[in-house]
Amino acid sequence: MRILVLIIQFPPDVNASGRLMAQLCQGLQARGHSVSVITTFPHYEKFRVWDEFRGKLFERVTYAGLDVLRLYVYAYGNKGSMLHRLLSYLSFSVLATLAAFTVRDTYDLILCSNGSFFSGIAASIIARARGIPFIYNVQDLYPETPVQAGQLHNRFAIALLERLERFMYARAAHVTVISPAFRRNVISKGIPAEKVSTIPNFVDTQFIRRLPKANTFSEQHGLENKFVVLQAGNLGYVYDLDTLIDAAMLLRNEAGIVFLIIGDGVMKQRLQERAAQLPNVRFLPFQPEESVPLMRATADIQVALYKRGSGRYSMPSKLYEIMASGRPVLASADPGTDLWQLVNGTQCGVCIEPGDPNQLASVIQHLYSDPALRERMGQRGRLEAEQHYSQQAVVAQYDTLCRALSSPSESGVPAPERIAL
Repeated sequence: MRILVLIIQFPPDVNASGRLMAQLCQGLQARGHSVSVITTFPHYEKFRVWDEFRGKLFERVTYAGLDVLRLYVYAYGNKGSMLHRLLSYLSFSVLATLAAFTVRDTYDLILCSNGSFFSGIAASIIARARGIPFIYNVQDLYPETPVQAGQLHNRFAIALLERLERFMYARAAHVTVISPAFRRNVISKGIPAEKVSTIPNFVDTQFIRRLPKANTFSEQHGLENKFVVLQAGNLGYVYDLDTLIDAAMLLRNEAGIVFLIIGDGVMKQRLQERAAQLPNVRFLPFQPEESVPLMRATADIQVALYKRGSGRYSMPSKLYEIMASGRPVLASADPGTDLWQLVNGTQCGVCIEPGDPNQLASVIQHLYSDPALRERMGQRGRLEAEQHYSQQAVVAQYDTLCRALSSPSESGVPAPERIAL
Protein backbone atom coordinates (compact mmCIF):
# COMPACT_ATOMS: atom_id res chain seq x y z
CA MET A 1 0.00 0.00 0.00
CA ARG A 2 1.20 3.53 -0.82
CA ILE A 3 0.81 5.74 2.24
CA LEU A 4 1.22 9.51 2.40
CA VAL A 5 2.09 10.93 5.83
CA LEU A 6 1.48 14.57 6.77
CA ILE A 7 3.32 15.81 9.87
CA ILE A 8 4.71 19.24 10.70
CA GLN A 9 7.90 18.03 12.41
CA PHE A 10 10.07 15.15 11.29
CA PRO A 11 13.73 14.18 11.82
CA PRO A 12 16.25 15.69 11.91
CA ASP A 13 13.92 17.93 13.93
CA VAL A 14 14.34 17.08 17.58
CA ASN A 15 10.82 16.72 19.00
CA ALA A 16 9.45 13.41 20.21
CA SER A 17 6.34 13.26 18.01
CA GLY A 18 8.38 13.64 14.83
CA ARG A 19 10.77 10.94 15.95
CA LEU A 20 7.85 8.64 16.76
CA MET A 21 6.23 9.20 13.37
CA ALA A 22 9.52 8.47 11.62
CA GLN A 23 9.77 5.17 13.48
CA LEU A 24 6.15 4.35 12.65
CA CYS A 25 6.81 5.08 8.96
CA GLN A 26 9.89 2.88 8.98
CA GLY A 27 7.92 0.12 10.68
CA LEU A 28 5.14 0.30 8.10
CA GLN A 29 7.66 0.28 5.28
CA ALA A 30 9.28 -2.81 6.79
CA ARG A 31 5.86 -4.48 6.61
CA GLY A 32 5.67 -3.95 2.86
CA HIS A 33 4.09 -0.51 2.54
CA SER A 34 5.58 2.34 0.50
CA VAL A 35 5.63 5.45 2.70
CA SER A 36 6.09 9.07 1.60
CA VAL A 37 6.23 12.02 4.00
CA ILE A 38 5.33 15.69 3.56
CA THR A 39 6.79 17.78 6.37
CA THR A 40 8.63 21.06 7.02
CA PHE A 41 12.23 22.14 7.26
CA PRO A 42 13.60 21.51 10.77
CA HIS A 43 12.55 24.36 13.06
CA TYR A 44 11.35 22.95 16.39
CA GLU A 45 14.40 24.01 18.40
CA LYS A 46 13.91 27.72 19.16
CA PHE A 47 11.14 27.68 16.50
CA ARG A 48 13.55 28.94 13.83
CA VAL A 49 14.37 27.15 10.59
CA TRP A 50 17.88 25.73 10.72
CA ASP A 51 20.48 27.90 8.98
CA GLU A 52 21.24 25.35 6.26
CA PHE A 53 17.59 25.32 5.14
CA ARG A 54 16.79 29.03 5.22
CA GLY A 55 15.76 30.57 1.92
CA LYS A 56 14.46 27.28 0.52
CA LEU A 57 10.85 26.66 -0.43
CA PHE A 58 11.09 22.88 -0.67
CA GLU A 59 13.53 20.00 -0.78
CA ARG A 60 12.98 16.33 -1.60
CA VAL A 61 15.26 13.89 0.20
CA THR A 62 15.48 10.30 1.32
CA TYR A 63 15.52 9.73 5.08
CA ALA A 64 16.02 6.19 6.40
CA GLY A 65 14.60 4.80 3.17
CA LEU A 66 11.56 7.11 3.24
CA ASP A 67 10.70 9.60 0.49
CA VAL A 68 10.49 12.95 2.33
CA LEU A 69 9.35 16.29 0.92
CA ARG A 70 10.32 19.19 3.19
CA LEU A 71 8.51 22.51 2.83
CA TYR A 72 8.84 26.10 3.98
CA VAL A 73 7.10 26.87 7.28
CA TYR A 74 6.37 30.11 9.10
CA ALA A 75 8.68 29.74 12.12
CA TYR A 76 7.70 32.24 14.77
CA GLY A 77 10.88 32.37 16.85
CA ASN A 78 10.28 33.83 20.30
CA LYS A 79 6.74 34.94 19.42
CA GLY A 80 5.04 32.34 21.57
CA SER A 81 1.40 33.40 21.20
CA MET A 82 -1.28 30.97 20.06
CA LEU A 83 -1.90 33.18 17.02
CA HIS A 84 1.68 32.77 15.77
CA ARG A 85 1.51 29.04 16.40
CA LEU A 86 -1.71 28.74 14.40
CA LEU A 87 -0.15 30.77 11.58
CA SER A 88 2.74 28.31 11.55
CA TYR A 89 0.32 25.39 11.39
CA LEU A 90 -1.66 27.08 8.62
CA SER A 91 1.45 27.74 6.52
CA PHE A 92 2.33 24.06 6.59
CA SER A 93 -1.18 22.91 5.77
CA VAL A 94 -1.57 25.23 2.78
CA LEU A 95 1.80 24.31 1.30
CA ALA A 96 1.31 20.60 2.03
CA THR A 97 -1.98 20.68 0.13
CA LEU A 98 -0.39 22.42 -2.84
CA ALA A 99 2.56 20.03 -2.77
CA ALA A 100 0.33 16.96 -2.73
CA PHE A 101 -1.41 18.16 -5.90
CA THR A 102 1.87 19.17 -7.56
CA VAL A 103 3.62 15.87 -6.94
CA ARG A 104 2.29 13.27 -9.35
CA ASP A 105 2.77 10.32 -7.04
CA THR A 106 -0.26 8.15 -6.33
CA TYR A 107 -1.36 7.07 -2.86
CA ASP A 108 -3.83 4.62 -1.37
CA LEU A 109 -4.20 6.20 2.06
CA ILE A 110 -3.19 9.29 4.07
CA LEU A 111 -1.97 9.24 7.66
CA CYS A 112 -2.14 12.68 9.23
CA SER A 113 -0.99 13.79 12.69
CA ASN A 114 -2.84 16.69 14.30
CA GLY A 115 0.32 18.00 15.96
CA SER A 116 -0.31 20.78 13.44
CA PHE A 117 -3.97 21.67 13.87
CA PHE A 118 -4.84 22.52 10.26
CA SER A 119 -3.11 19.46 8.79
CA GLY A 120 -6.39 17.58 9.12
CA ILE A 121 -8.00 20.02 6.70
CA ALA A 122 -5.13 19.47 4.27
CA ALA A 123 -5.55 15.70 4.58
CA SER A 124 -9.30 16.02 4.08
CA ILE A 125 -8.89 18.05 0.87
CA ILE A 126 -6.23 15.73 -0.56
CA ALA A 127 -8.15 12.58 0.39
CA ARG A 128 -11.40 13.82 -1.10
CA ALA A 129 -9.76 14.95 -4.34
CA ARG A 130 -7.96 11.63 -4.77
CA GLY A 131 -10.80 9.44 -3.55
CA ILE A 132 -8.77 7.79 -0.79
CA PRO A 133 -9.29 7.45 2.98
CA PHE A 134 -7.29 9.23 5.64
CA ILE A 135 -6.46 8.33 9.22
CA TYR A 136 -6.47 11.25 11.64
CA ASN A 137 -3.95 10.67 14.43
CA VAL A 138 -4.85 12.83 17.45
CA GLN A 139 -1.87 13.86 19.56
CA ASP A 140 -3.53 16.99 21.01
CA LEU A 141 -7.14 17.91 21.63
CA TYR A 142 -8.39 21.23 20.29
CA PRO A 143 -9.41 23.58 21.71
CA GLU A 144 -8.92 21.82 25.06
CA THR A 145 -5.11 21.75 25.00
CA PRO A 146 -4.48 25.48 24.32
CA VAL A 147 -7.36 26.50 26.60
CA GLN A 148 -6.01 24.47 29.52
CA ALA A 149 -2.53 25.86 28.86
CA GLY A 150 -3.91 29.39 29.19
CA GLN A 151 -2.99 30.23 25.59
CA LEU A 152 -6.49 30.64 24.21
CA HIS A 153 -9.26 32.74 25.73
CA ASN A 154 -11.22 34.23 22.83
CA ARG A 155 -14.68 32.63 22.72
CA PHE A 156 -14.99 32.99 18.96
CA ALA A 157 -11.61 31.32 18.39
CA ILE A 158 -12.50 28.51 20.79
CA ALA A 159 -15.82 27.88 19.04
CA LEU A 160 -14.12 27.95 15.63
CA LEU A 161 -11.50 25.40 16.67
CA GLU A 162 -14.22 23.15 18.09
CA ARG A 163 -16.14 23.19 14.82
CA LEU A 164 -13.06 22.66 12.68
CA GLU A 165 -11.83 19.77 14.82
CA ARG A 166 -15.25 18.14 14.68
CA PHE A 167 -15.22 18.59 10.91
CA MET A 168 -11.84 16.83 10.64
CA TYR A 169 -12.98 13.95 12.85
CA ALA A 170 -16.03 13.53 10.63
CA ARG A 171 -14.09 13.61 7.37
CA ALA A 172 -11.53 11.04 8.50
CA ALA A 173 -12.04 7.40 7.64
CA HIS A 174 -10.74 6.56 11.10
CA VAL A 175 -9.48 8.47 14.13
CA THR A 176 -6.64 7.15 16.29
CA VAL A 177 -6.07 8.58 19.75
CA ILE A 178 -3.28 8.05 22.27
CA SER A 179 -5.24 7.39 25.47
CA PRO A 180 -8.68 6.32 26.73
CA ALA A 181 -9.47 9.89 27.87
CA PHE A 182 -8.81 11.15 24.35
CA ARG A 183 -11.17 8.50 22.96
CA ARG A 184 -13.96 9.48 25.35
CA ASN A 185 -13.49 13.12 24.36
CA VAL A 186 -13.69 12.43 20.63
CA ILE A 187 -16.74 10.19 20.99
CA SER A 188 -18.44 12.87 23.11
CA LYS A 189 -18.29 15.15 20.05
CA GLY A 190 -20.60 12.88 18.09
CA ILE A 191 -18.08 10.59 16.42
CA PRO A 192 -19.16 6.90 16.32
CA ALA A 193 -17.27 4.79 18.84
CA GLU A 194 -16.36 2.19 16.21
CA LYS A 195 -14.57 4.88 14.23
CA VAL A 196 -12.19 5.78 17.08
CA SER A 197 -9.31 3.53 18.18
CA THR A 198 -6.92 3.96 21.07
CA ILE A 199 -3.42 3.27 19.77
CA PRO A 200 -0.81 4.60 22.20
CA ASN A 201 2.42 6.25 21.32
CA PHE A 202 5.42 4.00 21.68
CA VAL A 203 9.12 3.80 22.26
CA ASP A 204 11.88 1.96 20.44
CA THR A 205 12.84 -0.32 23.32
CA GLN A 206 15.99 -1.43 21.53
CA PHE A 207 17.20 2.16 21.14
CA ILE A 208 16.08 3.46 24.56
CA ARG A 209 17.16 0.86 27.10
CA ARG A 210 18.66 0.46 30.55
CA LEU A 211 22.22 1.78 30.41
CA PRO A 212 24.78 2.60 33.11
CA LYS A 213 24.71 6.03 34.69
CA ALA A 214 28.47 6.25 34.21
CA ASN A 215 28.66 7.05 30.50
CA THR A 216 30.12 9.62 28.13
CA PHE A 217 27.17 12.02 28.56
CA SER A 218 27.32 12.07 32.36
CA GLU A 219 31.11 12.38 32.27
CA GLN A 220 31.01 15.21 29.72
CA HIS A 221 28.69 17.22 31.96
CA GLY A 222 30.20 16.26 35.31
CA LEU A 223 27.13 14.37 36.48
CA GLU A 224 28.42 10.87 37.13
CA ASN A 225 28.51 11.44 40.90
CA LYS A 226 25.33 13.52 41.15
CA PHE A 227 21.72 12.53 41.77
CA VAL A 228 20.12 13.88 38.59
CA VAL A 229 16.49 14.98 38.37
CA LEU A 230 15.91 15.26 34.62
CA GLN A 231 13.34 17.39 32.82
CA ALA A 232 13.82 16.83 29.08
CA GLY A 233 11.65 18.14 26.26
CA ASN A 234 9.54 21.11 25.33
CA LEU A 235 9.41 23.83 27.98
CA GLY A 236 5.84 24.89 27.27
CA TYR A 237 2.96 26.48 29.13
CA VAL A 238 1.17 23.22 29.96
CA TYR A 239 4.02 21.96 32.14
CA ASP A 240 4.33 22.71 35.85
CA LEU A 241 7.92 23.88 35.55
CA ASP A 242 7.66 26.74 38.04
CA THR A 243 6.92 24.13 40.69
CA LEU A 244 10.06 22.27 39.62
CA ILE A 245 12.14 25.42 40.18
CA ASP A 246 10.38 25.96 43.53
CA ALA A 247 11.35 22.42 44.56
CA ALA A 248 14.94 23.10 43.48
CA MET A 249 14.92 26.16 45.74
CA LEU A 250 13.80 24.02 48.66
CA LEU A 251 16.59 21.51 47.93
CA ARG A 252 19.34 24.02 47.12
CA ASN A 253 21.39 22.91 50.13
CA GLU A 254 21.32 19.24 49.07
CA ALA A 255 24.74 19.24 47.42
CA GLY A 256 24.27 15.83 45.81
CA ILE A 257 21.08 16.67 43.90
CA VAL A 258 21.13 18.39 40.50
CA PHE A 259 18.10 19.49 38.47
CA LEU A 260 18.97 19.11 34.79
CA ILE A 261 16.61 20.90 32.39
CA ILE A 262 17.14 19.98 28.74
CA GLY A 263 15.19 21.51 25.89
CA ASP A 264 13.68 24.78 24.76
CA GLY A 265 10.35 26.54 24.59
CA VAL A 266 8.42 29.62 25.60
CA MET A 267 9.06 29.07 29.32
CA LYS A 268 12.84 28.69 29.10
CA GLN A 269 13.84 32.32 29.64
CA ARG A 270 11.54 32.64 32.64
CA LEU A 271 12.92 29.44 34.16
CA GLN A 272 16.52 30.54 33.61
CA GLU A 273 15.82 33.87 35.29
CA ARG A 274 14.20 32.19 38.29
CA ALA A 275 17.03 29.67 38.60
CA ALA A 276 19.88 32.14 38.05
CA GLN A 277 20.98 32.02 41.69
CA LEU A 278 20.42 28.30 42.19
CA PRO A 279 23.64 26.24 42.05
CA ASN A 280 21.67 22.99 41.73
CA VAL A 281 19.89 23.82 38.44
CA ARG A 282 21.53 23.40 35.04
CA PHE A 283 20.22 24.01 31.53
CA LEU A 284 21.20 22.32 28.28
CA PRO A 285 19.77 22.66 24.75
CA PHE A 286 17.92 19.89 22.96
CA GLN A 287 20.24 16.95 22.41
CA PRO A 288 20.74 15.11 19.10
CA GLU A 289 18.80 11.90 18.75
CA GLU A 290 21.86 9.70 19.11
CA SER A 291 22.55 11.20 22.56
CA VAL A 292 19.08 10.51 23.98
CA PRO A 293 19.75 7.00 25.42
CA LEU A 294 22.82 8.18 27.36
CA MET A 295 21.07 11.41 28.36
CA ARG A 296 18.22 9.44 29.92
CA ALA A 297 20.64 6.96 31.51
CA THR A 298 22.38 9.87 33.25
CA ALA A 299 19.19 10.61 35.19
CA ASP A 300 18.27 8.99 38.48
CA ILE A 301 14.65 10.12 38.21
CA GLN A 302 12.86 11.84 35.33
CA VAL A 303 9.92 14.20 35.54
CA ALA A 304 6.73 14.75 33.53
CA LEU A 305 4.97 17.59 35.34
CA TYR A 306 1.63 19.04 34.23
CA LYS A 307 -0.21 22.05 35.60
CA ARG A 308 -3.59 21.50 37.20
CA GLY A 309 -6.09 20.82 34.43
CA SER A 310 -3.43 20.50 31.72
CA GLY A 311 -2.86 16.79 32.21
CA ARG A 312 -6.51 15.87 31.81
CA TYR A 313 -6.00 15.03 28.15
CA SER A 314 -2.25 14.44 28.10
CA MET A 315 -0.13 11.35 27.73
CA PRO A 316 3.40 12.60 27.00
CA SER A 317 5.46 10.61 24.50
CA LYS A 318 8.51 11.04 26.69
CA LEU A 319 6.79 8.99 29.40
CA TYR A 320 7.45 5.82 27.43
CA GLU A 321 11.09 6.82 26.89
CA ILE A 322 11.48 7.30 30.64
CA MET A 323 9.96 3.90 31.31
CA ALA A 324 12.10 2.21 28.65
CA SER A 325 15.25 3.76 30.12
CA GLY A 326 14.58 1.94 33.38
CA ARG A 327 14.38 5.09 35.49
CA PRO A 328 11.53 6.09 37.84
CA VAL A 329 8.90 8.55 36.61
CA LEU A 330 8.04 11.52 38.81
CA ALA A 331 4.88 13.04 37.36
CA SER A 332 2.23 15.54 38.35
CA ALA A 333 -1.33 15.42 37.04
CA ASP A 334 -4.89 15.62 38.28
CA PRO A 335 -6.05 12.47 40.11
CA GLY A 336 -7.83 9.98 37.89
CA THR A 337 -6.23 11.12 34.63
CA ASP A 338 -4.65 8.58 32.30
CA LEU A 339 -1.18 9.77 33.31
CA TRP A 340 -1.99 9.44 37.01
CA GLN A 341 -3.42 5.94 36.56
CA LEU A 342 -0.55 4.68 34.42
CA VAL A 343 2.26 5.88 36.68
CA ASN A 344 0.67 4.97 40.00
CA GLY A 345 -1.10 1.88 38.66
CA THR A 346 2.05 0.26 37.28
CA GLN A 347 4.18 1.58 40.17
CA CYS A 348 6.83 2.72 37.71
CA GLY A 349 7.16 5.94 39.69
CA VAL A 350 5.11 8.47 41.60
CA CYS A 351 2.40 10.82 40.32
CA ILE A 352 1.43 13.67 42.63
CA GLU A 353 -1.03 16.53 42.35
CA PRO A 354 0.27 19.64 40.55
CA GLY A 355 1.42 22.86 42.15
CA ASP A 356 2.88 21.54 45.41
CA PRO A 357 6.66 22.18 45.56
CA ASN A 358 6.91 20.85 49.11
CA GLN A 359 5.49 17.48 48.13
CA LEU A 360 7.61 17.41 44.98
CA ALA A 361 10.77 18.11 46.99
CA SER A 362 9.75 15.50 49.57
CA VAL A 363 9.28 12.79 46.92
CA ILE A 364 12.65 13.67 45.37
CA GLN A 365 14.34 13.39 48.77
CA HIS A 366 12.62 10.06 49.44
CA LEU A 367 13.75 8.60 46.12
CA TYR A 368 17.23 10.05 46.63
CA SER A 369 17.53 8.13 49.89
CA ASP A 370 16.14 4.82 48.61
CA PRO A 371 18.08 3.41 45.63
CA ALA A 372 16.39 0.01 46.00
CA LEU A 373 12.97 1.62 45.48
CA ARG A 374 14.27 3.47 42.44
CA GLU A 375 15.55 0.21 41.02
CA ARG A 376 12.20 -1.54 41.50
CA MET A 377 10.31 1.33 39.88
CA GLY A 378 12.72 1.41 36.97
CA GLN A 379 12.36 -2.33 36.40
CA ARG A 380 8.56 -2.08 36.42
CA GLY A 381 8.64 0.78 33.93
CA ARG A 382 10.96 -1.08 31.59
CA LEU A 383 8.78 -4.20 31.68
CA GLU A 384 5.63 -2.16 31.02
CA ALA A 385 7.27 -0.43 28.05
CA GLU A 386 8.41 -3.73 26.56
CA GLN A 387 5.03 -5.42 26.97
CA HIS A 388 2.63 -2.64 25.96
CA TYR A 389 4.42 0.32 24.37
CA SER A 390 7.02 -1.18 22.06
CA GLN A 391 7.41 -0.02 18.48
CA GLN A 392 6.61 -3.48 17.15
CA ALA A 393 3.26 -3.70 18.97
CA VAL A 394 2.03 -0.27 17.85
CA VAL A 395 3.22 -0.62 14.24
CA ALA A 396 1.29 -3.89 14.04
CA GLN A 397 -1.91 -2.09 15.08
CA TYR A 398 -1.44 0.61 12.43
CA ASP A 399 -0.61 -2.00 9.81
CA THR A 400 -3.85 -3.83 10.56
CA LEU A 401 -5.85 -0.59 10.42
CA CYS A 402 -4.30 0.53 7.13
CA ARG A 403 -5.02 -2.79 5.48
CA ALA A 404 -8.58 -2.79 6.80
CA LEU A 405 -9.25 0.69 5.42
CA SER A 406 -8.04 -0.39 1.99
CA SER A 407 -11.03 -2.76 1.81
CA PRO A 408 -13.65 -1.43 4.27
CA SER A 409 -16.49 -3.54 2.91
CA GLU A 410 -14.61 -6.67 3.90
CA SER A 411 -13.13 -5.42 7.16
CA GLY A 412 -16.15 -3.83 8.77
CA VAL A 413 -14.33 -0.53 9.24
CA PRO A 414 -16.91 2.24 8.71
CA ALA A 415 -16.58 4.55 5.73
CA PRO A 416 -16.02 8.26 6.36
CA GLU A 417 -19.20 10.06 7.30
CA ARG A 418 -20.27 13.67 7.35
CA ILE A 419 -21.33 15.54 10.45
CA ALA A 420 -22.83 18.97 9.92
CA LEU A 421 -20.93 21.92 11.29
